[in-house]
Amino acid sequence: MKTPYGESNFKKVISQGFIYIDKTAYIAKLENHGSYHFLLRPRRFGKSLFISMLEHYYDVQRTDEFAALFGKLYIGQHPTPLKNTYQVLFMEFSGIETGSHAQVFNGFNANTSLHLQAFLERYGYGDAAIAGLANYQTPADKMKYVFTLANNQKILLLIDEYDHFANALLAEDQGLFQSVMGKGGFVRSFYETIKTATQRGTVDRLFITGVTPLMLDSLTSGFNIGKNLSLHHDFNTAMGFTQTEVVSLLQPLVEQCKLDADALLSDMAHWYNGYRFHSKATETVYNANMVLYFLDNFRMESCAYPELMLDDNIASDYRKIMALFHIGDREANYQVLDELINVGTVTAQQQRKFELDKDFNRDAFISLLAYMGFVTIAGSTLTQTVFAIPNHVIRELYFQYFKVELERRNQIRIPDQAVLQAIETLALHDDIQPLINEMQGVLQLLSNRDFVKMDEKHVKTLLLTLLYQSPVYFIQSEREMNQRYPDILLLERSPYSVPHQHLIELKYAKKSAKAEGWNAKRQEGIEQVHEYLQLPTIAVLPKLSAWVVLTNGEDVEVVKEK
Repeated sequence: MKTPYGESNFKKVISQGFIYIDKTAYIAKLENHGSYHFLLRPRRFGKSLFISMLEHYYDVQRTDEFAALFGKLYIGQHPTPLKNTYQVLFMEFSGIETGSHAQVFNGFNANTSLHLQAFLERYGYGDAAIAGLANYQTPADKMKYVFTLANNQKILLLIDEYDHFANALLAEDQGLFQSVMGKGGFVRSFYETIKTATQRGTVDRLFITGVTPLMLDSLTSGFNIGKNLSLHHDFNTAMGFTQTEVVSLLQPLVEQCKLDADALLSDMAHWYNGYRFHSKATETVYNANMVLYFLDNFRMESCAYPELMLDDNIASDYRKIMALFHIGDREANYQVLDELINVGTVTAQQQRKFELDKDFNRDAFISLLAYMGFVTIAGSTLTQTVFAIPNHVIRELYFQYFKVELERRNQIRIPDQAVLQAIETLALHDDIQPLINEMQGVLQLLSNRDFVKMDEKHVKTLLLTLLYQSPVYFIQSEREMNQRYPDILLLERSPYSVPHQHLIELKYAKKSAKAEGWNAKRQEGIEQVHEYLQLPTIAVLPKLSAWVVLTNGEDVEVVKEK
């Protein structure tokens, strides 16, 4: 099968035989929800392919291609009256440098010119019209010029990655962000021009994608016509893949490699599923590009998973957007991160609008994390929303970021290579001591700093932070098993073949504890491990070593029980 990983051109995907998950039923839903829409989703969720699908459906120049492109899809069997009726102006704003006001302006202006010229060429406005574009110096004036030329036409305006540069700018320089987006800023003037064109009927429909509403909210009255569908129940699964869709994608792997379909789907769900964009939504969504990456990199010759379960390009995207963690009170944001890692959930009043000129509080920060895909809706209380980490990929990114924050806050350095080597020694030789040595070294550095109120959960967080720096194991923390919660399970995952899996139980004794207290904690841990080893789910695990790790925040003792 041809996997469309990295492909965002709808025509290429359809005409060249790539797998396509049919999302065309959402065309009619969009039309029924009005004319001017925002649909925001986390990075790499399939937004660009979705917007390309809209472009090919509505383009008046593509009438002859309709049957070939859409004939086998839902919308081909149920077309709307608006199909192939628009001149489509497509724009996107990625790749803009944000080092200075001049760089932002020049990049935004160049992108605007490029897309407007392509529009004029495609719809035959003529050489004179194209040449006239050069007479205008600002993005807003260029848009006014083209809208004037198209005064008797109906335009569908599609904008992809509307906030790509803005999110980077906000993380780096909030003052520059405000000068660009605020009153008198060239980006605000650009969107004011679009708003005017909708009022005059030139822009008849509008669809915009991005990650967060921060830029949208900063434009305020300059652009208040768009309807944000991002948290609307009807569009929960508009982008990303449902479980049924993922099952269909996995079927060729199951058949060719004779894999256990349920086990494969369970692995995919652990890594890539878990997103919910409305509290009443009954179905969670898989990140589309992460699933396609897995399929594209699955080793059919050996029926093995990719070595890296997350593409470096995707990881890089998420790390860049993590810079938004610095917005507002960085210390308060760190406490949210600490709570997510240690408790697993956070509770907040979900914010639908962000006002950066006012207090950017805890509720706003957690709501922003949900837009970015770092938490997802997991439930609700009477008045608040419960958020949780959606999947293993995001948990892994959190722990990698937590390590960076741990080092920054405490002015320490955790040696990456030594940690990786220690985990390999554990995996290959059943020797936990090198890992314990690294853990003890960090504990001693932290003993008089960040972990002054240390307890068992902090020790576990530190050990998990070290373990998440290596891709060797699938890590489970306090997984519920018959109402028992083993602290850490390190499970073998394809394609890594290791001779040892591990169960680790952590115990913390206060520094003031006497020998009897230390011994009691040790015995408590040993008894718990023996209970865990009797659980059916754990008893069947091959090559399993069980450990009790006891610490007072500086000294560490290890007991092997199996």
